[in-house]
Amino acid sequence: MARTCAEALSPLLLIVLLLLLGAPGGTTTRGAEAQACGAQLSGLASCARFSVPPSPGQPLPAPGQECCSALGAVTRDCACGALDIITSLPAKCGLPRVRCPMNAE
Repeated sequence: MARTCAEALSPLLLIVLLLLLGAPGGTTTRGAEAQACGAQLSGLASCARFSVPPSPGQPLPAPGQECCSALGAVTRDCACGALDIITSLPAKCGLPRVRCPMNAE
């Protein structure tokens, strides 16, 4: 059965990302950057309920200030690195690549 993007990018994946990005890097600077990014991503825990698809016919609730502030604190490099990791995981697990349609918004 095909998975939707929202199902593939579940809050459980956030935990995986934190573990991957919190792993020690090859250099002190890289390790510090990974720790800083891990801390930024851990702040996104307040956004978890907004990343799960609502019941059919129900609108996605608007994120609160805590989630929006946490999202605003994630740097571009951290966000892009996390997305790179997310998109590479299925292949590493022997699963098909997740393809997401572009939002109509």
